[in-house]
Amino acid sequence: MRYFIIYKPYQMLCQFSKEGDKETLADLPFDFPKDIYPVGRLDTDSEGLLILTNDKKLNHKLLNPQFAHKRTYYVQVDGQIHKAAIQHLEEGITIRVKKKDYFTKPAKAEIISEPNLPPRNPPVRYRASIPTSWISLTLTEGKNRQVRHMTAAVKFPTLRLVRFAIEGIELGEMQSGDIIELSGTELYEKLGMKS
Repeated sequence: MRYFIIYKPYQMLCQFSKEGDKETLADLPFDFPKDIYPVGRLDTDSEGLLILTNDKKLNHKLLNPQFAHKRTYYVQVDGQIHKAAIQHLEEGITIRVKKKDYFTKPAKAEIISEPNLPPRNPPVRYRASIPTSWISLTLTEGKNRQVRHMTAAVKFPTLRLVRFAIEGIELGEMQSGDIIELSGTELYEKLGMKS
């Protein structure tokens, strides 16, 4: 079994197969084994931590909602977010998922200072008249575009979204496009799982 963590760049598809002229995981400067695939997804306009493996058991454990593992996102939002919005994010809010109302599970949210992340290419638009702020948001579920729906629901749309951690695995000092291979023992340990 092989295990890789990557910092998925902004605008890159979470797949190896080509789709139009978009960059894919196959464009990363690494010769991955043929049976490697991403565990979970990050939207094209999101960036950050992604696990690649050929371990089907790990795939099941990370994607099955019954295991409810923690995923932490650093989110730049439009406007100066306040404590009431943070409280709503933590308690759960109603979002639309597949054209149905869905009430999110309790989350951990906090206002943070701008994290030390690699610059995004292209950068987030800058408007002098409208401030932006950063939050850390930890979820135990992963509905499609959930973070974006949640911040929009509290009236602070997402401008930049970076998955920073999955349980005890963090981006740390990784730069966009970086690839690190981990042993199965280390990966399972950091995820707090039995291998």
